[in-house]
Amino acid sequence: MLRLSKKADYALMAVRHLALKAGPPSTSAREIAEQYDIPIELMAKVLQRLVRAGVLISTQGTRGGYTLGRPSSLISVADVIQAVDGPVTVTACSPDDHACEQYGTCSIRDPLWKIKSRILETLSTVSVAELAADTETPAAQGAKVSPLVFMSSVGES
Repeated sequence: MLRLSKKADYALMAVRHLALKAGPPSTSAREIAEQYDIPIELMAKVLQRLVRAGVLISTQGTRGGYTLGRPSSLISVADVIQAVDGPVTVTACSPDDHACEQYGTCSIRDPLWKIKSRILETLSTVSVAELAADTETPAAQGAKVSPLVFMSSVGES
């Protein structure tokens, strides 16, 4: 099963929230955290990671806060996930890491890397604008639900 981390969920919720605002006024970490019932400290850390990756812009001061770093149509779900969690992986080994004891005899390494590439390609084709196009927010539904559901049919018959 492929599962997004809580931080990735929160990051996607935050960028979707900012995409829906679609205006110059910035939004505080507190506003986003309260809207989705997320601990403020955790939301602030997630937002800072998004700033470091260039997904968001942070403005200091009394009218400070966060805004999208570029148009929501140019920010992919993969951009957000990788900004928060690092590179997408499906296996512990990588093309650059030969430390695994089974590296030389592994029969699934290459197929798993192909699957990872396909997953990353799919996540790269979904933009934050598409997430924002679904106007019913989790807060409006009264539920804590990730804006992105990814189901895999790998291994199903």
